[in-house]
Amino acid sequence: MDITLLKVTNLRTYFFTRRGVVKAVDGVSFELKRGECLCLVGESGCGKTVTALSLLRLIDSPPGRIVAGEVRYDRLDLITCTQEELRRVRGKEIAMIFQDSQSALNPVFTIGDQVIEQIKLHLGSEEREARRQAISLMTEVGMPDAERAMDYYPHHLSGGMKQRVMIAMSLSCDPKVLIADEPTTAVDVTIKAQIMDIFRILKEKRQMSLIFITHDLSVVAEIGDRAIVMYAGKPCETGTVTEILKHPRHPYTIGLINCLPDASVTTTRLTSIPGTPPDLIGLPPGCLFQPRCPQAMPICAGKEPQESVVSEGHTVRCHLY
Repeated sequence: MDITLLKVTNLRTYFFTRRGVVKAVDGVSFELKRGECLCLVGESGCGKTVTALSLLRLIDSPPGRIVAGEVRYDRLDLITCTQEELRRVRGKEIAMIFQDSQSALNPVFTIGDQVIEQIKLHLGSEEREARRQAISLMTEVGMPDAERAMDYYPHHLSGGMKQRVMIAMSLSCDPKVLIADEPTTAVDVTIKAQIMDIFRILKEKRQMSLIFITHDLSVVAEIGDRAIVMYAGKPCETGTVTEILKHPRHPYTIGLINCLPDASVTTTRLTSIPGTPPDLIGLPPGCLFQPRCPQAMPICAGKEPQESVVSEGHTVRCHLY
């Protein structure tokens, strides 16, 4: 039986700036099942990272504020619960791997200190036991000579090795939900493949639920079970990864798929979606993708599309349906 671990309803996170209100996340809803990998997909600036940070109330305030919505985890609403309740969930029940491992690691502490700290804080382990657990985790994520690496500082490690440390830190308390914010960014193809292997093994071995943030649909095809395609802070298409990749409905999703390079074609230029995502301050009425859409109709400029069900578990926000 599918068990829902996390239920997000109508999440809205705005940033109140001097220029105006930035509606970074504007009505996101989804459920995460046990052992499932849910991918958030879209271009930079579409609200993927802000959605993930909002789940654990990690938004800088001011200027950011979660203005509406619920995030239900184990009968607890993470949006309205106390800081003490939230601290018990962060890291231990729901962990996050941040996008930039270089800035996420403290440069003045050793790798061992940073991994051990979380184990001692949440699990109450003694120093020697926490160190043993940390070495075991570093070995699990493929860190060469893990015991020696415990005494390294972040600047001693490559980008791929830093990312392995971040994964080890997120796993230190055996969380039920792991949020990975573009963990394959800024690493080469070989390291990317190794990191993806780590996530596949974790998903199968630990039955861990993943929220995987990426702009790369090839990564989605490799690891995802379901996907939410986001544009301008809103979900525009939701469904299983197989359904979305084989039968995409929203013109934006189709554009993202067409942007994937084809190894069999070497003479043509790479396809791109014309234009850029809209400024999220003072958004116009209608479909926000309309200025870039090759199938735009007159109705698109004046009326926001509502969610339509195109098949079981597959929804799309587009006037074409």
